[in-house]
Amino acid sequence: QVALMESGGGSVQAGGSIRLSCEISELPSSNYCLAWFQQPPGKMRTAVANLGDNGSIRYTVSLKGRITISRDNAANTLYLQLDNLIPEDTATYYCAAGPRRYTDCHLVQSSYDSWGQGTQVTVLS
Repeated sequence: QVALMESGGGSVQAGGSIRLSCEISELPSSNYCLAWFQQPPGKMRTAVANLGDNGSIRYTVSLKGRITISRDNAANTLYLQLDNLIPEDTATYYCAAGPRRYTDCHLVQSSYDSWGQGTQVTVLS
């Protein structure tokens, strides 16, 4: 079982940027997917980006162009960069991990079996 812990959340003015981090322990050497999800207050959790051990990357259409997912060289920290923030980006952000069963990772919640506790991002108008 993979353990994950998010950090870097906080309050930021609209139009600004924020960088979230996810510390990962006991990551498999291959065939894994890493992802970020967002859950606005009172709404369902949805995927925003994922990254596979094979270098595959996918973004949700609604955030594409304002979001970047990346990983450090040791593959023990996952990052999410959000730019040009808008109030609608206010949400709890979760990182997740799961097995990679296909060439590309999927942007569906059921594909991931390990989750962090979440970190809150508040965008001020």
